[in-house]
Amino acid sequence: MAAPATTEAGDFGLMNALNQGGVISWSVFVILVIMSIGTFYIMFTKFLQQQKIINQGKKVRSSFWNSPNLRDASGKLETKSAYRAIVEDALVAQDQHGKLTDPVDQHEWVAGSLSRSQGAIGARLGEGLAFLATVGSTAPFIGLFGTVVGIYRALIKIGASGDASITTVAGPVGEALIMTALGLVVAVPAVLAYNWLIRRNKSIMEDLAAFTNDLHGYLMSNGSVKPRMAGTTGGTGTGSASNRAPAATGDTQRASPVRPGMTPTGAQATTDR
Repeated sequence: MAAPATTEAGDFGLMNALNQGGVISWSVFVILVIMSIGTFYIMFTKFLQQQKIINQGKKVRSSFWNSPNLRDASGKLETKSAYRAIVEDALVAQDQHGKLTDPVDQHEWVAGSLSRSQGAIGARLGEGLAFLATVGSTAPFIGLFGTVVGIYRALIKIGASGDASITTVAGPVGEALIMTALGLVVAVPAVLAYNWLIRRNKSIMEDLAAFTNDLHGYLMSNGSVKPRMAGTTGGTGTGSASNRAPAATGDTQRASPVRPGMTPTGAQATTDR
């Protein structure tokens, strides 16, 4: 009795459902496969792209602001680095400002150039995410369409045979429901990948915005204003003491090294008073 059961089970499955469904079922299946391949391709390529920019940001924090000028600092970055593109656009904007026949305020001119550069990077990071959102929202309905067509064909055959027993109905209807399952299998990874990549993009853009703000301040102060990380690198013992003293007095913000004229010794003396 085991052999007949095996034979009957072999009559059902994905391939049999596709063959029974005809062109429509095969078309739905091919579309879902293409969607799945595209989802995983975009997910892995965007992950590598994001990880590359994250690693570039770590390099900027470790060595970029220690350079004597922006051109030397830019040379330390990778050729196709997103951070290097922002620096080069800022330098070009600074050089072009003096050539304007109707001069615009340098602050606004450089800020606009940095904003455009940052926006271009954000646009590249967002490429492909619309496909993931589309797959996540439409794949279940595409699978459901295949299921509806499959059930319709199954009911037509059942009506033609005149046998409506459970053994006759269960097989064809169960095969039709496979298309709904395939739609869900394709949609769920697409939704998860979309949300994950969007969150990583947001974190990257926050880091780029902070770097752009620091770069803008550096350009507008002729190099006098740098991020806090640059001021603490290689600091003397007196500078370290001045950084600890404001924490004890609860005045960390006013003691931050944003005043170009204040030396670490002067900051310590002010705190002592």
